[in-house]
Amino acid sequence: MNINIVVVGSIKENFFKDAIVEYTKRLSRYVKLNIIELKDEKTPANASELEEEKIKEVEAERILTKLSNSYVVALAIDGKRYSSEDFAKRMEKYDILSKGNLAFVIGGSLGLHKAVLDRADEKLSFSEMTFPHQLMRVILLEQIYRAYRIRNNEPYHK
Repeated sequence: MNINIVVVGSIKENFFKDAIVEYTKRLSRYVKLNIIELKDEKTPANASELEEEKIKEVEAERILTKLSNSYVVALAIDGKRYSSEDFAKRMEKYDILSKGNLAFVIGGSLGLHKAVLDRADEKLSFSEMTFPHQLMRVILLEQIYRAYRIRNNEPYHK
């Protein structure tokens, strides 16, 4: 299975970088993982709704070029929520639905543009809370890793 994590923005904090490296290494036993970082647009202080929408639109154009023939799961607050066990089962379905090409999309600080959400095959949420997109990358990787451990009846998830 090929999994692309398409993200807007880069990671600056070393503790996030270290966690991402660790989970990427752990996941290499199970999948071919590729993290695609896209440039984020700077949001001016006191940006209007129109300015924010334009920023999300520019970021969406970059995202959409990376999705090609993938089954796309967009991270969004209003997406479907799963327990870790149910997410492990969903990952099994992704194997079939994606035909080997799965992409998770994490937007920038303003979230995802409607064009990306419309392109997504489904939306996934980890909480009603908002998380920094850098932290969300770590959470997503950890949950994908946990799902593979659960699927393979390996200890980890308790």
